[in-house]
Amino acid sequence: MILSYALGFFVGSIALALILNLWRLFTAPTVTDRILTLDTMTVNVIALVVAYGIWAGTGLYLEVAVLFALTGFVGTVAYCKYLLRGSIIE
Repeated sequence: MILSYALGFFVGSIALALILNLWRLFTAPTVTDRILTLDTMTVNVIALVVAYGIWAGTGLYLEVAVLFALTGFVGTVAYCKYLLRGSIIE
């Protein structure tokens, strides 16, 4: 019973964080801030996927979370490399 309340509060908090990140994405002054905001949104989505996996009672969603983490990391590195060098592939 307490787990359902905790998961509900957790999902609500992460949803609020996603909304605030979306606001920051549109109001960020520089491209670097936008990249960091997208990375933070990726972490929040991973937290939502893990919370849903706990609620569903299966470990399959942990693998999905790992895939999101890998994709988010590669995307962030690619954006930063493009900003530094102007090209992703050398």
